[in-house]
Amino acid sequence: MFRDTARKEQVKLVYKNARGVLPDALIEEIQKYVDGESIYIPAKTEGKTEWGHRNGTKARYATRNAEIRSLFERNVSVSEISDRYYLSSDTVRKIIRAAAKEGGSGDGS
Repeated sequence: MFRDTARKEQVKLVYKNARGVLPDALIEEIQKYVDGESIYIPAKTEGKTEWGHRNGTKARYATRNAEIRSLFERNVSVSEISDRYYLSSDTVRKIIRAAAKEGGSGDGS
């Protein structure tokens, strides 16, 4: 169900010269730790959405997991569910256990 539609986004790294964006005093301080090396400065986390919300992945997994739980409750075998969703039997069992722990929602959140 998800294998054919799942695509990883390619991220193009863009490097900026620190001299063009940072004050000299800050560059000198950074050079005490990494002199002449490339470093990654992560984006601020405020205002970011949780994993899977922006592109709908979390909702698709929640729907899939609820379907898996429903099938299991209707006595469909773990093997048949794993074949239907292209998942290992262990993964199906984990989804079923997680759904049972959370009261049957199966969304993993």
